[in-house]
Amino acid sequence: MDGFSVGYVPNGVGGLVSDYSTEWEGVAFESRVWEHRTSEGGYRVDLKLNVLRGERLTSVEALRAFITEYEEQDPDEWDLRPFQNGQWPGYRTEGLAFWLVDSGVGVSVRLDPRRFEDHELTLTARGVRPEGRTHH
Repeated sequence: MDGFSVGYVPNGVGGLVSDYSTEWEGVAFESRVWEHRTSEGGYRVDLKLNVLRGERLTSVEALRAFITEYEEQDPDEWDLRPFQNGQWPGYRTEGLAFWLVDSGVGVSVRLDPRRFEDHELTLTARGVRPEGRTHH
């Protein structure tokens, strides 16, 4: 997906998979969403993977500032912890991990914490890897 492979998806993640593209504040998102059907007949997102590309994503701190704004969080209150995904620095909180792969390229993984354990988020994030080179 947009230059990345997904090596791990937790058991129990819904089978309805959708890809879409969007842009927010000058950053392009390529997204893949896994959903399941609810007992009420609707759908709920289990897992969402975003590949983010934008000139403003110059460092892991710039990515953190962007994600904080995108998620409408207070930067002083949001409980983000450092997260090292292989060689890539990032942050995580309940149900969300994100990291900088290269200048201008970040990845975020959101996993529904009501349905999945925290270690599943770690496994999913660590399974997302670049295919070949990232675009500069």
